[in-house]
Amino acid sequence: MKIQWLGHSAFHVSTDYTNILIDPFIRDNPSCPLDPGEVKADIICVTHGHNDHFGDTVEIARENNALIVCNHEHSVYLSQLGLETMGMNMGGTIEAAGIKITMVNAIHSSDMDFIDGIGPGGSSCGYILELENKRKIYHSGDTGIFGDMKTVIRDIYQPEIALMPIGDRYTMGIMEASIAASWIEPEVIIPMHYNTFPPIEQDPYQFKEIVEKNTETKVTVLKPGETYQE
Repeated sequence: MKIQWLGHSAFHVSTDYTNILIDPFIRDNPSCPLDPGEVKADIICVTHGHNDHFGDTVEIARENNALIVCNHEHSVYLSQLGLETMGMNMGGTIEAAGIKITMVNAIHSSDMDFIDGIGPGGSSCGYILELENKRKIYHSGDTGIFGDMKTVIRDIYQPEIALMPIGDRYTMGIMEASIAASWIEPEVIIPMHYNTFPPIEQDPYQFKEIVEKNTETKVTVLKPGETYQE
């Protein structure tokens, strides 16, 4: 299993059988080292409707004949474009290409800001991905800290790997994310949603120091394009 960070909140998760993209903000992402045409996907998971997460979903889905997993409102919109979607909502689980995908809560807005006049986008979310080998990855989406991390995320889903924002202003900052780390207790955290733009500049090594000093969790800091593998 490989987890490649594409900058911001975009990740490419690959197993022996399946390619999963999460929040494929590629073309307009100043930190992403790839073009949309270089990214392979069987499944695309979208956490919410902001352009820096929805990104190149339509283009990549068409090029790869990929399934788009998203909330119900985005599913309706994308289906009208002729794309294959699987809409879902909080607490639901679906299975696609051998991957179990559970939609979980996130505290954030979700209106589609890339269409004229801004359109309603339902609720923002995170995902628990259970891979073929039963390892679980938690992509929190854009979110502030919230109590479900301590109960629902940790106690029910028990992810081994967490992908969490530290950029502040629009999401958790380093302090809140380090508390969330102590609540969720994953084996590994990969920080995301920082240093893409000036308003979310943060030092990921400060986050790493705090988390590893106070918990058993290891923080893996990646540069855009780099890969965590196990």
